[in-house]
Amino acid sequence: MKKLYFLLPFVLFACKSNTSIVNDKSSKVNSQPVEIAYKVEQSNVSDFLKYLSSDELEGRETGTKGIEKAAEFLEKFLKKNNVKPYFKTYRDTLTNFKSPAFNIVGVLEGTDPELKKEFVVLSAHYDHIGVDKNKKEDVINNGANDDASGVTAVAEMAKYFSETKSNKRSILIVFFAGEEKGLLGSKSLVEKLKVQNFNLYAQLNIEMIGVPMKRDYLAYITGFDKSNMAEKINEYTGKKTIGFLPKEAEYKLFYRSDNYSFYEAFKKPCQSISTFDFENFEFYHHPSDEFKVMDIPHMTSFIQEFLPAVTQIANSKTQEITMKN
Repeated sequence: MKKLYFLLPFVLFACKSNTSIVNDKSSKVNSQPVEIAYKVEQSNVSDFLKYLSSDELEGRETGTKGIEKAAEFLEKFLKKNNVKPYFKTYRDTLTNFKSPAFNIVGVLEGTDPELKKEFVVLSAHYDHIGVDKNKKEDVINNGANDDASGVTAVAEMAKYFSETKSNKRSILIVFFAGEEKGLLGSKSLVEKLKVQNFNLYAQLNIEMIGVPMKRDYLAYITGFDKSNMAEKINEYTGKKTIGFLPKEAEYKLFYRSDNYSFYEAFKKPCQSISTFDFENFEFYHHPSDEFKVMDIPHMTSFIQEFLPAVTQIANSKTQEITMKN
């Protein structure tokens, strides 16, 4: 997460079976919840997150050997799960960082001849802040919650779509570098996509979902009032999946993560989803942000609950998620 210096000293925000879509109507008419038979395996969530937040990766700071190992890990995951590179390779070189650095970008082509021309972006940042040599004991900022948790969620969604072939629209899977340096990875990528006339429908960016909130909804969305995305996600899941977090609006978190780079370029619904609510996690940018403090059952349930939403977003006949005036 990218720091909010002018808001709070230490608070930031900167995550093989058949699919049955019961009803598919316009945004003006409520549709039935989407039924999903696919089950997310808790062991897969645990294994993925454990490695990505391990000491071996030395906090995944952009431009270091640690994030290079993370990039290799993500490339292997996408290849194993038959997610093709969007560019010539999975590596999208940042144009705004002095050392070699890469976003990891894959694509799942849509199954519908027309809808596949539209893209849904599922994203999270895989970089963190690396090693703090001023510390005397634990010097590695592992970034399990920030944002290995979000990367894990997006990876599991990619695996789901790869196995089910249930996306009529094309899906861009993006793991950003340089988020902690000022949203550099997303800023670099959108410049290239704009030149290609990239046909974006919506972006779901996942940020810090490693621990649950004690609220009557699962997660919150940044820029709640900017689009009808929250309303539509709840409609698709048939649950109170998304709620409004006043702190999010107060601290303007919509502008503090990689969704904003896409919104600024495309003016489409591009928002971040999180369960970090300023009360449930005290280890932001801290060496104690480690795998052992992550709630794996919660993360697994989070991913499972979002599958109906991302499925309908990828399959609705019309663009049901729209910006508000």
